[in-house]
Amino acid sequence: KEARERAKKIALRIPKLTDCRVHLNDVDGGERAAESTLFLVEGDSAGGTITQSRDVETQAVYSLRGKPLNVHGLKRDAIYKNEELYNVMQALGIENGIDGLRYNRVVIATDADVDGMHIRNLLLTFFLRYFEELVTSGHVFVLETPLYKVRNKQETRYCFDAKEKAQAEASIRSPETTRFKGLGEINPKEFARFIGSD
Repeated sequence: KEARERAKKIALRIPKLTDCRVHLNDVDGGERAAESTLFLVEGDSAGGTITQSRDVETQAVYSLRGKPLNVHGLKRDAIYKNEELYNVMQALGIENGIDGLRYNRVVIATDADVDGMHIRNLLLTFFLRYFEELVTSGHVFVLETPLYKVRNKQETRYCFDAKEKAQAEASIRSPETTRFKGLGEINPKEFARFIGSD
């Protein structure tokens, strides 16, 4: 059984997947198996940031290439023909249902712009259309990252919308405001606090 498990890990060579060491379905995963997480990220830039920030034991990263296929109204064979979605399905281990799920959490991490929202919706459509149980059993999450950083030498506040930004700017003396255009622009050390256990 151990040899089969090892062979399965070795056989899983998926482009754009930076895997972790502990998985949900590991026999010897212990308590950390429940922490196993796959981040589905928009492009190599965001993928690089998360890869540098992640916990290598329990957090894996899959970098998407552009917008995934819109599967609304398509039959199941469409995802087998689409390399990107097939690789996502393989990485998750859900080809034959969610019993083989390799990660307890699937986190959609896209930029907070129109393209990012579109990619998020396309991925949610994919999961709801073919793997609804993955969503309804609480395995799918959306990563909300801040749009702004307002700070001075004494204090730093992360803001998720213009209202929060205005409040922070009003309460911090001589503030400096940074607008994050995408996940790839957030410093890896800062990013670690958004993907940590908290």
